[in-house]
Amino acid sequence: MKILIINGPNLNLLGTREPEIYGHETMDDVMADLRRQFPDDEIDYFQSNWEGAIIDRLQDAAYDDTEGIVLNAAGYTHTSVAIADAIAAISVPVIEVHISNVAAREDFRRHSMIAPYCAGTIAGFGTRVYTLAVSAFTQP
Repeated sequence: MKILIINGPNLNLLGTREPEIYGHETMDDVMADLRRQFPDDEIDYFQSNWEGAIIDRLQDAAYDDTEGIVLNAAGYTHTSVAIADAIAAISVPVIEVHISNVAAREDFRRHSMIAPYCAGTIAGFGTRVYTLAVSAFTQP
């Protein structure tokens, strides 16, 4: 199965950014672990701090044989109608993930603009959210 992980703004700093919230693991660590756990699947990764680049990658995934998208839109989760529209416009299923439990954080983080267009949401389990989401795609 071909799965694409897309991370939004500031997740390029994973491992050093607010480790008390996001932990010490880097995205390179996460990707290496995913590829070890799912050796028969193709797992690609994309990160951007730019909303338009995330939208472009979502749209591109609709035409490059991607079968599932794991999306941590980060701060854009709560603000981006454009990313929500991009998810709604493609046929590839998207699972929304968040490393922290957004429901236990600031009020503005409790509303997701993208959730209504996603197959599901996984939050609060640290970087294991990526493993849980990939498992949801790969296991019947």
